[in-house]
Amino acid sequence: MISKLINWSPAVESNAPTLGFLLHEVARSLRRRFEQNARGSGLTRSQWQVLAYLAQNEGINQSGLADLLEIEPITLGRIVDKLQILGLIERRPDPSDRRVWLLHLTPAAHPKLTQLRRLGELTRGEALAGVPEADIERLLKTLQALKANLTNACGVPVAGQKRASHG
Repeated sequence: MISKLINWSPAVESNAPTLGFLLHEVARSLRRRFEQNARGSGLTRSQWQVLAYLAQNEGINQSGLADLLEIEPITLGRIVDKLQILGLIERRPDPSDRRVWLLHLTPAAHPKLTQLRRLGELTRGEALAGVPEADIERLLKTLQALKANLTNACGVPVAGQKRASHG
């Protein structure tokens, strides 16, 4: 079973999904189902994502939030513009750098975040329907271990590759 999740060619030949493919497909399906559940909420998934990350990082600048979301700053700027028009986010000047704006939620965003949590719970409930609690706990621990392993691995140069020199 493990070889089917890890090894590329045997998994492809037997039509069994690899770990990366399966994780990608599950994440894609979760996003799609969340979007279906969130229809009529007045916000897009991208807008929901910005609100969720901002709630965890209130007072961050746009560049920092774009990095966390792994999107281009110009893309985030458009989303923030729309959320500001909707009265959910405000930009405040950075007291130490007048060129930088810090992002904050407005009081109107808090009911939306409550709605976001409910939609997330609904979507997770649908995804985990019929999965025993012990399996859910094991899955979460395993995913946390995978994330830690990959975070550590990303901090180490790949053998045989040179670091990029920009100078």
